Amino acid sequence: MRNSDEQLVWEPAPGHGDEVLYAVDGRLGRARLNRPRAINALDRASVDSLLARLTAWADDDAVEAVLLDGAGERGLCAGGDVRALREAVLAGRHDEAVAYWEAEYAVDALIADYPKPFVAWMDGIVMGGGVGVSAHGSVRLATERTRLAMPETIIGFFPDVGGLWLLSRAPGELGTHVALTGAPVGGADAVLLGTADVVVASSGKEAVITALRADPRLGATALVDAAGGDGGAEASWLAANRSWIDECYAGDDAGVIVDRLLGHPEAPAREAGALVAARSPHSVAVTLEALRRAASLDVHGVLAQDLVLGSVFARHPDFAEGIRAQVVDKDRAPRWAAASVRDISRAEVLAAFGES
Repeated sequence: MRNSDEQLVWEPAPGHGDEVLYAVDGRLGRARLNRPRAINALDRASVDSLLARLTAWADDDAVEAVLLDGAGERGLCAGGDVRALREAVLAGRHDEAVAYWEAEYAVDALIADYPKPFVAWMDGIVMGGGVGVSAHGSVRLATERTRLAMPETIIGFFPDVGGLWLLSRAPGELGTHVALTGAPVGGADAVLLGTADVVVASSGKEAVITALRADPRLGATALVDAAGGDGGAEASWLAANRSWIDECYAGDDAGVIVDRLLGHPEAPAREAGALVAARSPHSVAVTLEALRRAASLDVHGVLAQDLVLGSVFARHPDFAEGIRAQVVDKDRAPRWAAASVRDISRAEVLAAFGES
């Protein structure tokens, strides 16, 4: 079997840099996030490139489907370029951060509405913005190496990119657990959450591409067969722990949820409680409210909500502090503005949505 990558001409979109590369492989349009040293984090140049090329391919009859993957061995995408966003916020350029999110969410919306099959190769790390450019696709292929997460509460933000639309529709309270803890899950869990369709063997990537080249409209089940199975994917951790997850995360009071988790007899529940308690209290409280609201919105409504929240979070001290602790200084010791989620008033939560 030939290596399709070696036979193709990979080029940037016209007028854009090499942050994302593209090739036409028969009837298949190939898009590759190309910042491997940053695990393909999405900077503004990446977002603008994707929006331009994917828009053009949507109207190109020669391209019958699109396949997105990431350069390097570590994963599809580690999320947005939050270091650059922090620098903009600290310099008082809040509008620059909001403009980035507006452009990023436009890409997510385009993928959600894409008029052709949009196949996402969700191998390795798929976090934050990486979920946005993959989980809204029509054919979402996780692997036994997938580590998927919406880790925004760790950095004083909230799960954006329309991720709460997906998590609010997960079985029981599984989406609440993933949204509040920010903890990564594997491929089987991604399928259970509804953020992926199937788990395929990572070693079968070339076989998947060959199958798509022959028939760009193949569905997820056929692609599992093409890949030679699921690669021995781990069992679903979320399914095994759903009993205490559904019990502890019920309701709309984040403080009560933390208390239930920390007081639960199951050790994994207490561990989850410690994680949520360590996250930005402002982020946890607003994320829970946003998740509950997302259940009654369509994906575009959630993306619009994300933009409203982003403008508020960009000005909240926890955002810059969380990125400092996690990404810049890496001391993992953020100094949040509030001591606990119980210190976040209902008025503060509503203010994040522009309400009083």
